[in-house]
Amino acid sequence: MMNLKDILYKVSLDVVIGATDVPINKIQFDSRAIQKADIFVALKGTAVDGHEYIEKAVALGARVIILEELPDYQEENVTYVKVENTHNALALMGANFYDNPSKKLKLIGVTGTNGKTTTTSLLYQLFTKSGFKTGLISTVEILIDQKVVPTKHTTPDPLTINKHLANMVDVGVDYCFMEVSSHGIAQERVAGLEFSGGVFTNLSHDHLDYHHTFAAYRDVKKRFFDQLPKRAFALINLDDKNGAVMLQNTKARKIGYALKTFTDYRAQVMENQFGGLLLKINEHEVWSKMVGQFNAYNVLAIYACAIELGLEEMEVLEVISQLEGVSGRFQYFTTVKSRITAIVDYAHTPDALKNVLETINSIRTRNETVITVVGCGGDRDVTKRPKMAHIAAALSDQVIFTSDNPRTEDPQKILNDMEAGVQPQDFKKTITILDRKQAIKAAAKMAGKNDIILIAGKGHETYQEINGVRSDFDDRIIIADFLNQLDK
Repeated sequence: MMNLKDILYKVSLDVVIGATDVPINKIQFDSRAIQKADIFVALKGTAVDGHEYIEKAVALGARVIILEELPDYQEENVTYVKVENTHNALALMGANFYDNPSKKLKLIGVTGTNGKTTTTSLLYQLFTKSGFKTGLISTVEILIDQKVVPTKHTTPDPLTINKHLANMVDVGVDYCFMEVSSHGIAQERVAGLEFSGGVFTNLSHDHLDYHHTFAAYRDVKKRFFDQLPKRAFALINLDDKNGAVMLQNTKARKIGYALKTFTDYRAQVMENQFGGLLLKINEHEVWSKMVGQFNAYNVLAIYACAIELGLEEMEVLEVISQLEGVSGRFQYFTTVKSRITAIVDYAHTPDALKNVLETINSIRTRNETVITVVGCGGDRDVTKRPKMAHIAAALSDQVIFTSDNPRTEDPQKILNDMEAGVQPQDFKKTITILDRKQAIKAAAKMAGKNDIILIAGKGHETYQEINGVRSDFDDRIIIADFLNQLDK
């Protein structure tokens, strides 16, 4: 057990009612998990307010309540601690409870709209292949050295983050690479963590259902760099117009990378094909198995990050040439007989979809048809739906609009929102098939010899969520099955 006084270190306290020199079992923010001598942190969320469950937590044995609003009645032998922001308090308490593990390894945070998963995953591969014990906290998976831990969130809650970091420290991990989402920053999930560096990939239209305006979304990302310590580095994509904004108030060492702008780390795309990229990075040529200009930025970012962390330049270049792509990110195969290429990509923002289709169009010979299957998620940013449809129709030869993860929303309404973005000249290119499996089947049947099929939006996901129920669904398996049947 740990003493409450130690757990509250660095937490700004407004009011304390009761003893602070008391032993604590665990920290909880779900009242259902409370056991005797636990702390209950009452979080205010978008759907649920933890303050409504304080009585339940006390009845289950909570010894301490962390809250923003004091109840009219306080139980005896229970300590009530009023703070300004319980989300921030939870993060600081979580770090203290697990003995501040982020200070015992080098933690690098990667943020931006697109490229976070690829960049963190490639950094994990690079440092592992370079002989280091390495950790990864990403959308796809959490890795502690070689051990895989399941995950469902881009940035986990602060207790989970610190628990994973503590486990990494226990097994001797040297470096951890972590996706830092805008939700994670806004909800204080990364408060209390000590980052050795931060990487900014890019910024484009996403999550406006949560942040409401692009400016608010940008400023949340910027907050991550504002909070970096002086001894850390801020590695920024300066080709993105928002890159300079990220650097405005940071105390960290400022470093740039770019393909078009003169800065610290520069790269040039020499060749771009389905087999990979030939890049010239700071006067050295290197072959990468990644595809597309957007991946050139990701490769340059991991190169720059590795050098800033002290790795040798030529060793880094050698390892980069060995790195494999990330699951569900421009993942493709070509059938044996008909030579149809099927690409599955997580592209679920307008900019990501544009990048993937522009990459395909830059590689193709123009003698083939590009067929895109795409949808948009339910209960998420509505404004990006017509933009996604417009991009798909403008940059493809044929488009099939279909369901993504409609969640609790009417799938047909989502498709109607998308169709509104199609320009008149592109209307004949598009059809709508509500059932995603049937849409993929239709694309497979439509494809002729040497054609290209892009299935966008779900990437690595192995489920489809409809009305709160998740069913097994893997775009990669489904398109492979259909194409293999047709290729016999």
